[in-house]
Amino acid sequence: MGSFLFSRLLSAVVVIVGVVCLVFMLIHLVPGDPVDVMLGESAMPADREALRSSLGLDRPLAVQLAEYLRGVAVLDLGRSLHAKQAVAELLAERIPATLELAFAALVITLLIAIPLGIFAAVNRGRVADWGAMGFSMLGMSIPNFWLGPMLILCFSLWLGWTPVSGREGMSSLILPAVTLGMSFAAILARMVRSSLLEVLDEDFVRTARAKGLDERRVVWRHAMGNAWLPVITLVGLQLGALLGGAVVTEVVFDWPGIGSLMIESIQKRDYPVVQGCVLFISLAYVLVNTLTDLVYGLVDPRIHGGGRR
Repeated sequence: MGSFLFSRLLSAVVVIVGVVCLVFMLIHLVPGDPVDVMLGESAMPADREALRSSLGLDRPLAVQLAEYLRGVAVLDLGRSLHAKQAVAELLAERIPATLELAFAALVITLLIAIPLGIFAAVNRGRVADWGAMGFSMLGMSIPNFWLGPMLILCFSLWLGWTPVSGREGMSSLILPAVTLGMSFAAILARMVRSSLLEVLDEDFVRTARAKGLDERRVVWRHAMGNAWLPVITLVGLQLGALLGGAVVTEVVFDWPGIGSLMIESIQKRDYPVVQGCVLFISLAYVLVNTLTDLVYGLVDPRIHGGGRR
């Protein structure tokens, strides 16, 4: 188990460093100059050069990258070019909102996907199965940038049940969480159905039924107990995607999270903040995937060699 964990952590570090370097180079190669955004295109050349020098943007990219990596190593992500505030402080202000939205969306995903997938598998080939999978396909087909405004139009403007945007309590969390979780619930429901169908035809399930066990106990205890592995995989990947893929949803609902901060920073060419946002998203993906691997090891010790004699 120790070597398994070490290999996962080592690969995680390599991925994070690679992502940071790649994003740093791509951001600096994108057309646009933060000095132009801050001073305007009509600024005097001397003022532009003075500001560029004070921000350190006149140094070679390799030097800037090396300096940034040294800062990241000691948890110093630099300062915002516009807010003149430490990037770590800006992220700390936005991370709770993103975590709140991601975990609310995950709860909605699980509450919809697991019962729907089990219901479809148990009623395989029947009208209920086709209906459940049709609903799942519909959820996969509707993009967030369309579903979000439609929910706002219906529940906020017409019915007045929820706020239109912003983070103003639990009522303002409902629509963005549903918007973000719907497509993931559709994907997970299909995975639950597929995984459960593979197990329902196994001999141990037929034996449990032959013993006269209740069908609900057969499905939940025996069948689902052996169908969790691929479901855990997808849930882990989805949680990472929820943390990093909430950009569109946060923009639509004006949710003050990492996604909206990253879009604002891209528009302003605020390099340090964009890099900090991408670093957080990368860390979230890597952390969730590493935890998923560890859960794998607990569910099936053969994965890390624990089952070998």
